[in-house]
Amino acid sequence: MLKTAWKFIRFDKAKSIGVIVGILISTFLIGQQLGVFMFLTGLMKALSTNVKADIWVIDSKTVDVNQLGKLDIRNLRAVQGIPGVQEAFPVLVSGASCIYGNNSSGAITLIGVDMSKLNAVLDSSKILAGKSTDLTMDGAVSAEFFEKKNLGDNIDIGTNFEINGKRAFFAIQTKGFRGFGSSFCVTTIERARFYSNQSVNSISAILVQLKPGEHPEEICNRINSSIYGVKAWPSEQLAASTEKKILSSSGIALSTGTLIVFALIAGFFIIGLTMYSSALDRLKDYGTLKAIGAGNSYITRLILSQAMIFAILGLLTGLLLLEGFRVGVAKSGLIFNFSPVVLLSMFITISLIAAAGASFALQRIRSVEPAAVFR
Repeated sequence: MLKTAWKFIRFDKAKSIGVIVGILISTFLIGQQLGVFMFLTGLMKALSTNVKADIWVIDSKTVDVNQLGKLDIRNLRAVQGIPGVQEAFPVLVSGASCIYGNNSSGAITLIGVDMSKLNAVLDSSKILAGKSTDLTMDGAVSAEFFEKKNLGDNIDIGTNFEINGKRAFFAIQTKGFRGFGSSFCVTTIERARFYSNQSVNSISAILVQLKPGEHPEEICNRINSSIYGVKAWPSEQLAASTEKKILSSSGIALSTGTLIVFALIAGFFIIGLTMYSSALDRLKDYGTLKAIGAGNSYITRLILSQAMIFAILGLLTGLLLLEGFRVGVAKSGLIFNFSPVVLLSMFITISLIAAAGASFALQRIRSVEPAAVFR
């Protein structure tokens, strides 16, 4: 069956290439949009996913980790006294405006944390240049490599700039520690208060590490029932809530979904019409097969076999181009990877498109009479 299907494909190379190109275009567009979407959703919840904490304790009205309210530092003691809590420490997250050496300006997100807990917020593997201890120097903050354009183009260690009119300088460079809509700049919690004009009693969140064997949901319930005005979230749930909040209030999901749908429709009609045109050119060949005893079921399997071969060839070619795109944009910081589940889903989707497109040809060929070969 596959050998015969391959012969039919090779017989009309022009139309076969057309079908493969249609599948290639669908594969590339679907993969491109999925990759960008995955990258953006990753940035949305980056603060909660990058930080090593079992539980976030934040303002009771907040559902987005990028829009944290204010908490009183006294809540820290209350959280530390909850049974099952091994460790709890504060973090201050605040927006700030900057003026850089080239007279450009921009916005950053200051993340202040006690130096003894820095590794919980900024993993050492994400430090590209400098040492974490350099943040102890007066005015020291971090700079993100992929946010260079948003940080005045010069993020070399020692570069001076202003945060809310106060002197600061880049002490370390990070790579892969980014936020959604603004650059993450890590510093000490005292310095973050200084730059953002926050009270010494003000914090944004309390990060909690649990004792071994404790369940986050159970400890969250204890915190929520014991402390007024706060809400405890398992880190994964806060990340999911943040993603849901941003997607529901923006057009990212709609625009991405629309482009994917159009890619599916375009692929369907390119494949369908090309295979239909090819079938019209070879009606006598299919009629000959029927004349020598092939039934409609055999013809159906033959057409679907061609569609699957087209799907595999088009998908592999599309994935090759997609990998080139992925590697190319990664250099500018747009980083994403496809899991085996996503790749399998793409293969199933492309196969269904190819099979559905083949239905155009099937409808025409099934009506062919064996006598047509003698006309």
